[in-house]
Amino acid sequence: MKQSIFDVLIYLFENFMSEELEFGPDQASIEDELLDAGFPEGEIDRAFNWLEELGRDTLHVDQALCASSSIRVYSQSEMFKLSAEIRGVLHMLEARGVVDAAMRERIIDRVMALDSDEVSLDELRWVVLMVLFYHPSEPGAHEWMEDLLHCHISGMLH
Repeated sequence: MKQSIFDVLIYLFENFMSEELEFGPDQASIEDELLDAGFPEGEIDRAFNWLEELGRDTLHVDQALCASSSIRVYSQSEMFKLSAEIRGVLHMLEARGVVDAAMRERIIDRVMALDSDEVSLDELRWVVLMVLFYHPSEPGAHEWMEDLLHCHISGMLH
């Protein structure tokens, strides 16, 4: 079975992330465990790079440009990777105050960095959860997303 960066990220998140927003064991021992679990070294490196980028605060979003009356226009590559359903979920999360415009942009950035051609709802939920874990916004947003991991998020759109 082909392992992807997404599979490595989920494994890392489920097994190593603590509430202090840090890895427990050192990176070398985590890499050894991931190799023992059957993940390819290239995907492990890409997952660590993905997490490193997530931890950086390099996205600068002008909040004035992202007012509640503004509309997010997706690029052609974003529209190819993010289905209308995925874009609707992102809009719903922002409309409900779970994420703000800056957090939405960070989520889109991390989703676009995944190696899949099109993102599934399950992948989106995990990315949102990871982004909220690293960059908490509203109180309770992280817990809200954890609950969503176990239910079908698209049903909430109606």
